[in-house]
Amino acid sequence: MNKPVDKLNEVLTFVKNTFVGKDDVIDLLGICLVAGENAFLLGPPGTAKSAIVRLLSSCIENGKNFEYLLTRFTEPSEIFGPFDIRKLKEGDLVTNTEGMLPEASVVFLDEIFNANSAILNSLLTALNEKIFRRGKQLIQLPVLAFVGASNLLPEEETLEALLDRFLIRIKCDNVDPQDLEKVLLAGWQLDGRKVTAEKPSLTPGEIKEMQAAARAVDLSAIRGDYLNLVHGMRNAGVKVSDRRAVKFQYLIAASAHVAGRGHAVISDLWVLQHTWDTEEQIDILAGMVSTVIENDPEEKQHPQAKARRQPDAEQLLRELADLRNKWTNENTSLEERNVIKDKLRYVQTRGKWVRNPEHKKVLTEKADALWQTMLETT
Repeated sequence: MNKPVDKLNEVLTFVKNTFVGKDDVIDLLGICLVAGENAFLLGPPGTAKSAIVRLLSSCIENGKNFEYLLTRFTEPSEIFGPFDIRKLKEGDLVTNTEGMLPEASVVFLDEIFNANSAILNSLLTALNEKIFRRGKQLIQLPVLAFVGASNLLPEEETLEALLDRFLIRIKCDNVDPQDLEKVLLAGWQLDGRKVTAEKPSLTPGEIKEMQAAARAVDLSAIRGDYLNLVHGMRNAGVKVSDRRAVKFQYLIAASAHVAGRGHAVISDLWVLQHTWDTEEQIDILAGMVSTVIENDPEEKQHPQAKARRQPDAEQLLRELADLRNKWTNENTSLEERNVIKDKLRYVQTRGKWVRNPEHKKVLTEKADALWQTMLETT
């Protein structure tokens, strides 16, 4: 009999074969299931966010998928269920949760930041503690993972607390133009394909078994590198609270477990590049993490640890110009200048992965020139 982790990998492979160019999204959702944490998808409509979650959820035996598009006017009863009229007549406030969020194994909430004050408190409690409380009623939720989605990041402080409940953040864009033909073919086949008994599956119990196994993963070998990386993230402006720093360990352990190991290695830190707060931090985190993990000799790495996200050369040039402007500003403090040096190192690291040799040469020259300016003005 296959181990639960083998069955999970079969499910993830099945979903990846269905959705071209979405391997990172699907692998990260797998990490969420094993870590018992929530994921946020940032991207425009039409990038298969809900379809991926729907198919992944359908591979969970006896699991229930709940998905809902939130608006500013969404009421609690639309998500958690209406009051039971029969109980209400007896004077009891009891929610009828049949077919609603409190009974779901996987929950997908689209346009999550449309959540209004009427549902926000209950939603925050559900995301953080996996319980639903209304009046005297208290329900322990069977949910394995929440997935939220939006095409914009929140600007209101109250909604930033909502984003904070999603440990993993995933940028979900249209696929590369070179893969468009594959997408068209896969989409055509998906629309015409009938559900067969061959679809791989696993049970909620097996997922909980993996969650327990992941908690037993030995992290001692990477704890020093992890601490250094957390300090670097904080210095780069990424908000890493003590609570999030503790929870990040669950992601690292999940990566090790999915890769078939009982101990973590340096390359398992790849998950941390998906813990950004803003889009501007995506490339910065990718550079920081890749610098740490690029020389890991471990053969049994997670597939996403081996992937290298190709940086945007124009974006790197803009970052170099921004760093130069900040350095030459006479009001820049010594502490800020140290952060600028760190960011320049990360830009240089990402510049090594630029494919176009001319673009790479320009980036190298610009970075070297900025280092020279720093030496002359220190």
